[in-house]
Amino acid sequence: MNESQPTLEHIFQISTGAWAAAILGAGVTHSVFTHIAKGTDTAEAIARETRISGRGAEALLDGLVGLGLLTRSERRFRNSPEADEFLVEGKPSYFGGFPKVMLREFSEWASLPDVVRTGKPTTSETADLPENPFWEELVPAIAVLSMPVVQTAAERLRLSDGRPVSILDVGGGSGVYSAVWLGMNPRARATQVDWGNVNRIAREFVGRRGVADRFRTIDGDFHTVELGTAEYDIAVYSHIAHQESPEENVAMFRKFRKALKPGGTLLISDFVVDDDRSGPPFPLIFRSEMLLRTKDGATWRRADYDAWLREAGFERVEFQTTPSPATLVYAT
Repeated sequence: MNESQPTLEHIFQISTGAWAAAILGAGVTHSVFTHIAKGTDTAEAIARETRISGRGAEALLDGLVGLGLLTRSERRFRNSPEADEFLVEGKPSYFGGFPKVMLREFSEWASLPDVVRTGKPTTSETADLPENPFWEELVPAIAVLSMPVVQTAAERLRLSDGRPVSILDVGGGSGVYSAVWLGMNPRARATQVDWGNVNRIAREFVGRRGVADRFRTIDGDFHTVELGTAEYDIAVYSHIAHQESPEENVAMFRKFRKALKPGGTLLISDFVVDDDRSGPPFPLIFRSEMLLRTKDGATWRRADYDAWLREAGFERVEFQTTPSPATLVYAT
């Protein structure tokens, strides 16, 4: 066969992607990886400990082996290294909450053809709903995903040099930026603006890091909350710009410019696409999530951020790739 001849393999993998996500979601829902890590390693024992059917256990375990998340030797199962690191409950790196959230979204994604036709979201979980329980599920689930980005930004901003630093995190979610940065710098203080139900999660997260005494929260809609004047050295706007319209982003960037001290830095983290929208892959795919969930959101180009930030009064804009799908934008 001609090596350049098209095959169905790629399209077939994409078409069955929901199967893989559902199998993973079922695996973490029934704590399969956690039980295996504790030594419950046969199908019969896993079925008994998780209280699932024998037939269901066999099918689920076969699927997880097929996905490369488990290995089988004789009748015994073992977690793959990545499953052991990220899917065992109780570990700081646990990421099993995210597949559960994705599993619950399946029915909403079935409406994408209609949303594409109308350009309007059909879900009730749009970004501007106050005290939305959706965030209470998503925010803890994705905290670990931000860790390498937070560390990358900390190195660039020299957060560990011990100087006094005042930090503003708007839409801060789990509080991961504050938790990590306050732990690195005992003279830093942080303020987070977010919905009340999300800030409760952040206070618990930051508290577990032992730095709650230097962390405060402001409940409310960040569009209308007053951020102050020349109060902060660093401001963070992480994974918020994609849910906002261009006009809303410019308005927020102006508020940040006012809230920052002279010489202060605005840090943006988001899924940024190339100016010709040819990549990277994940930000391009993620745009459909914004179509499904927001009225005006999208994934924005580097040129968009540069233009908006300069319009808002920032003079210097720099971009930095990270070990994740996110790009960091520094504006001063």
